Amino acid sequence: MRSDANIAGPMADPVPGPRTESYGEDVSRETPPPMDDTPIGRAAQLAVEALGRAGEGLPRPAETRVIVVANQKGGVGKTTTTVNMAASLALHGARVLVVDLDPQGNASTALGIDHHSEVPSIYDVLVESKPLSEVVQPVPDVEGLFCAPATIDLAGAEIELVSLVARESRLERALQAYEQPLDYILIDCPPSLGLLTVNALVAGAEVLIPIQCEYYALEGLGQLLRNVELVRAHLNPKLHVSTILLTMYDGRTRLASQVADEVRTHFAEEVLRTSIPRSVRISEAPSYGQTVLTYDPGSSGALSYLEAAREMALRGIPGSSEFKQFNNEHSKNKHSMSEGIQ
Repeated sequence: MRSDANIAGPMADPVPGPRTESYGEDVSRETPPPMDDTPIGRAAQLAVEALGRAGEGLPRPAETRVIVVANQKGGVGKTTTTVNMAASLALHGARVLVVDLDPQGNASTALGIDHHSEVPSIYDVLVESKPLSEVVQPVPDVEGLFCAPATIDLAGAEIELVSLVARESRLERALQAYEQPLDYILIDCPPSLGLLTVNALVAGAEVLIPIQCEYYALEGLGQLLRNVELVRAHLNPKLHVSTILLTMYDGRTRLASQVADEVRTHFAEEVLRTSIPRSVRISEAPSYGQTVLTYDPGSSGALSYLEAAREMALRGIPGSSEFKQFNNEHSKNKHSMSEGIQ
């Protein structure tokens, strides 16, 4: 993990080397130092500003926001988005729980949480009715961030849940019985629309859909939206798609811009203004058991997730400009989502 000094460099002297002009005693102490206008200098300045905003914190939501991160298409950045949005919210001062519902356990890996078969996990909560408090672990690198890990046992939960009573709402009951104060709960879903994902949709109030900025990005999204509508109609009337996040955006390609424009056309009110760029640092971080926020906080991926989390958080705070904009646009076009993509 880099320190702030490593990110931004020595702020008192951002341009090393000799000067062609001198700064005498008559210069006001409030005069800012010369700005390093190189790409590295601009990135460093943005890092300092973003991390400064993170240090300021955000208003806490009136009640716990339970957000389901779902997309049955694989490889779109669900797990990456879950762990990095959660870490960003925690760095903004929130208390956040990540529930890893994917049998692969990648979210647990990225957060540095052991998830071998002997570890108490979300499987025990869903199938054995173990209290959630007995499986939740604190994330070592980020204060205020917690994780309910997944183990390989979860791979058989789809079959085992079929015969259980209230099979669709077992996660909801576990979350309601969890007594520790939380601001956000982010649920990382597997790339399918089975019982694990249904449990997440019943337990949550909001759905966050990561969409990859590549060909076929919108394929299958209509089915996901129809499933959200079915769950809302029959099991969870408060469920709605609140956030769509564009991931793996490469501004050098025309395809990424076309996909982004198409998504923003169909889902103008749900898409965050911030998109997540393709970043080697984002891909490297899980191999070190870290999120990109702790692995390289000055990288473009870390800054983007900080801004995306801040934007998503402010959308849920009444009185903020993001909240007003989201609600005004959502009220104009609240029935268009399932019709936009067939």
